[in-house]
Amino acid sequence: MPLSLHHVRTTVETYLARHPYERVQLGALLDALERPTDIASRSTFTGHVTCAAIVVDPVGRVLHMLHLANGKVLTPGGHPDPADESLAGAALRELHEETGIPAEAVAPWPGYEAVPFDIDIATAVLVVPQAEEVGGIEWRPVDRVTSPSLRAKLLKLTPQTANASALIYNDRGEYLLHLRDYFPGRIWEPGMWSLLGGGREPQDATLEHTVRRELAEEAGLDLADLTPFGTEYASDDAGLSVPIAIYAGRWNGDPRDLRLTEGVMLAWFAPDDLHRLRIADTTYDLVQRHAASRPANASSTASQSGLSSNEECRPSAPHGTVLNVIGVHLYLERPDGTVLLGLRHPDSEFAPSTWHVLAGHCEQESAITCLIREAQEEAGLHIERQDVELVHVVHHIDTGGDRPRMGLFLRARVWSGEPELREPDKCTQWKFWDPAALPDDLVPYTRVAIEGIRAGRLYSETGWA
Repeated sequence: MPLSLHHVRTTVETYLARHPYERVQLGALLDALERPTDIASRSTFTGHVTCAAIVVDPVGRVLHMLHLANGKVLTPGGHPDPADESLAGAALRELHEETGIPAEAVAPWPGYEAVPFDIDIATAVLVVPQAEEVGGIEWRPVDRVTSPSLRAKLLKLTPQTANASALIYNDRGEYLLHLRDYFPGRIWEPGMWSLLGGGREPQDATLEHTVRRELAEEAGLDLADLTPFGTEYASDDAGLSVPIAIYAGRWNGDPRDLRLTEGVMLAWFAPDDLHRLRIADTTYDLVQRHAASRPANASSTASQSGLSSNEECRPSAPHGTVLNVIGVHLYLERPDGTVLLGLRHPDSEFAPSTWHVLAGHCEQESAITCLIREAQEEAGLHIERQDVELVHVVHHIDTGGDRPRMGLFLRARVWSGEPELREPDKCTQWKFWDPAALPDDLVPYTRVAIEGIRAGRLYSETGWA
């Protein structure tokens, strides 16, 4: 049965007990609650309730979606359904339907378990899109939240992170640390090993821009991919807690080749060696937490192999050898013959706003291990090793002189779970397509591979001519 008028009225009154100054501006809603109408039904055209989920990620960004039906960027949400037991339950259901984020993956903000964070009145009836009407997902900083009333509350409630640092790791499982100058009173954490990074400046549009600018200024370093990892809380000279947004990125270079403009030096360290350094407890815990989140076979350390931190742990390749990038791709086919594709984020460095199979690059791991990991991380799919088979290989290159790439397409004969948007900053939608009617905006070598699989071919080449 639909949500009762009593439940809606009680929820609103609980909210107004915390925000009594909003009673006047919510007067139209209070009047509607006095009428004998089903305010939770979308068929009540004089005005009805919708529910939205305010999702904040570890670095303080708020989830927004482009709704194609009205062209607006809004937080996920929609109308209550008869099966919803509460307004909060309706918001969580809409969140899952529109983004793939399950209710159990989010936690209520402390103190708001049963109280709405914000109530707003829209001047027009909101059209709630279905999954195929969602044009993309975007994580926005608090100061760019679309709803003015919500933005004002978030700005008051959340400490504004104005600092950002880079947690840089390599394929040997080591972490790049920066030895600061020992100038007490002049710099923060003098003489300690820390992460590269710094404070936000007026020209920085986002905290990712901050950390990229700091990397360029401090070390001349430019990383292709930086992923939000969390927030570190450090103490300044006055003893106040300072939030620092942490972005993780992979780099396999030699720090001696970098142009260091601040501090004493940069060096790689294995997590097991950090206890020997003068390092903040928060930085130590951050590195250990990140190391624990990586696959075990991708974190073999230099100290365990008996090599120094700058030695390569592999034999040199024969003269003239060009190392190829190995990409692992999931060919997931339903019994009806449709194939899973994902729409890449508009800001993706590779193939933005283009359809592609679920894919990833091999780290220090086997191809099948990589496939299983990527399927879980990107879409919440569980695949067993014995259910995987190789169905196609594409050896491709974009333009002459670029790094060659070997694309392995692996079929999962059996899997469990339905595709979820686990990494909405990389993929905005999962959809099963008829392989005979693939989208026009499909990665070219992916199209070649799917056509090869359907024709029973095991190998293709693209770009070499």
